[in-house]
Amino acid sequence: MAVSLAGCGATDSGGDSKGAGKGDAIKVGLLLPENQTARYEKFDKPLIEKEVARLTRGKARVVYANAKQDATTQNSQVDTMITNKVDVLIVDAVDSKAIAGAVKRAKDAGIRVVAYDRLAEGPIDAYTSFDNEDVGQVQGKALLEALGDKAKDGQIVMMNGSVTDPNAKMFKSGAHSVLDGKVNVGKEYDTVEWKPENANANMAAALTALGKGKIVGVYSANDGMAGGIITALKAAGLSTLPPVTGQDAELAGVQRIVAGEQFMSVYKRYAPEAAAAAEMAVALAKEERIDDIINDTVDSPTTARVPSVLVPGISLTRSNVKSTVVDDGIYTVAEICTDRLKAACDEIGLK
Repeated sequence: MAVSLAGCGATDSGGDSKGAGKGDAIKVGLLLPENQTARYEKFDKPLIEKEVARLTRGKARVVYANAKQDATTQNSQVDTMITNKVDVLIVDAVDSKAIAGAVKRAKDAGIRVVAYDRLAEGPIDAYTSFDNEDVGQVQGKALLEALGDKAKDGQIVMMNGSVTDPNAKMFKSGAHSVLDGKVNVGKEYDTVEWKPENANANMAAALTALGKGKIVGVYSANDGMAGGIITALKAAGLSTLPPVTGQDAELAGVQRIVAGEQFMSVYKRYAPEAAAAAEMAVALAKEERIDDIINDTVDSPTTARVPSVLVPGISLTRSNVKSTVVDDGIYTVAEICTDRLKAACDEIGLK
């Protein structure tokens, strides 16, 4: 699926439009941040590889590495990519600040850099991600919808993502823009490394501090953490779970939504994001312009007006599981509707 979005703030990020440089036989470095979240290995990597192959008639080579949530490892992987003389680098940063020096080394070596999913610092040439403040707003609106007129009857817990991830800051900002003044925030956490076990521990602490009967809802920035949160809520003996948000439409998260344990997730169509990264990377490697690909510009702490493609997210609840992740081929009904969930699937017409 190619992304060709109308330019917004056209930018000169390459040679002439015909491509004065390399042909299709380019080498694309791909660095993804971790493998705890299912999306990177299952969706992002194969989608990017497929689109690079399509755009180069199968002549390009993608060199891949996963940092497994270690920023030092990822910096070393950039150096390896430089040694391997890749033509362009797509990098989803473990730590957006820590990667800046490695990005500069890549640029000094003549390698163009596309920041993927997270806005890396340093002299990046392009960026693609979801509209992350909008994602937080989608989550916040869904939580308010679930709470209804009980929004201020108790307190909510906010479980934000890792401080090393610039997206987490934007999710948080978007959620606060919707929730502030409409709910009482009893406890708020920045969750180390996005780990479910850390979210679980934070939620247990919040339950102790606030009292399990006082928590009316939980803002969780992603599905992995939502799983840890829900485990903590169950362990506290709650017979009725408060609404819990999420993000990424992970299979376990979708199953919790079907079961009524998790209220929602944000479904992000990975294909457009991956296609945009591949299209920009191939164009930059071939010294072509990317004006007709981008739809926005974004400022990082180190670089102004980075040419960008931003993709909107979708609120996924029990009501639209079929029309989103099933109809898009992300999961089959058989994958979602295990024996344990058969009755719940029947209830929402998921057959």
